[in-house]
Amino acid sequence: MAGKKKDELKELKIPGHVAIIMDGNGRWAKKRFLPRSAGHSAGSKTVEQICDDAWSLGIKYLTVYAFSTENWKRSESEIATLMDLLRKYMKNCLERSKKNNMRVRVIGDTSRLDEDLRESIQTLTRESAVNTGLTFTVALNYGGRDEIVRAFGKMLSDCSEGRLSAKDICEETVSKYLDTADMPDPDLVIRTSGEIRLSNFLPWQSAYSELYFTDVLWPDFDKKELIKAVEYYNKKDRRFGGRNEE
Repeated sequence: MAGKKKDELKELKIPGHVAIIMDGNGRWAKKRFLPRSAGHSAGSKTVEQICDDAWSLGIKYLTVYAFSTENWKRSESEIATLMDLLRKYMKNCLERSKKNNMRVRVIGDTSRLDEDLRESIQTLTRESAVNTGLTFTVALNYGGRDEIVRAFGKMLSDCSEGRLSAKDICEETVSKYLDTADMPDPDLVIRTSGEIRLSNFLPWQSAYSELYFTDVLWPDFDKKELIKAVEYYNKKDRRFGGRNEE
C-alpha cells in the first residue's frame, strides 16, 4: 500500500507555488479548553513541518498568511502574543533556513512592526537569499488592497520623476511593483478551518489560482492534508480564461 501511494504521488502534477491562509488556531485551542496563545504556538509548529512537507513533494514556492493588516483589530494581549511568537519564529527560521537550504522572504508593510522584529526580518532575508531550496514567503502586516495601493503609489512616484510613463502601464507593470514582483503567481491557494473566502490575501496574484477549502483547523493540517489539496488541484483543468478545443 505504501509503495502504491508513492507511485500515485509520482503521477501527480505538483503546483509550483502554493499559498496558504492559515486559519483555525483559536478554534483549535478552544476545542481543547486552552488559551488562544496555545493555538498560535501549535500553528507555528505546523508551519515548520509544512515547509519540509512542501519541499519533499516538489513544491518550489510556499507563501503563508501570518498576520494581516486587519489583525491589528484584535485584542492587545493577542497581538502581543503573536508578535512574541513571530520573534521566536524568525530566530528559529534562520537556523532552519541554513539547515534546509531554504530561502525566506517577507511581504507586506513591515514599517509598523517593532524595530527588533524588522531587524530580524532583514537578517533572515539577507542570510537566506543565497539558498536554493524552497522559497518560503511570510505575509506580515499584509493586505492585498494595501499592497496594490502601495504599488500604485510607487508607480505614480516613478511617473512624476520620469522613470515610468503612464501609457506604458499594463498588468505586467503592476505585477512588477507588487511585493511578489519576482515570484510566480500561486497555482493553488489553500484555506483551512472551513471559511470560504480569501480575506484580502493575494487578490491580484490569485486571479487564476485554484482554490481549495478544508474544514481542518490549521494546527491539524499535515502532509496528508497537503496531499489532498494537491490531488484536488490535479482534478482541475486550468484554462486561464481560455477554453479547450474539443
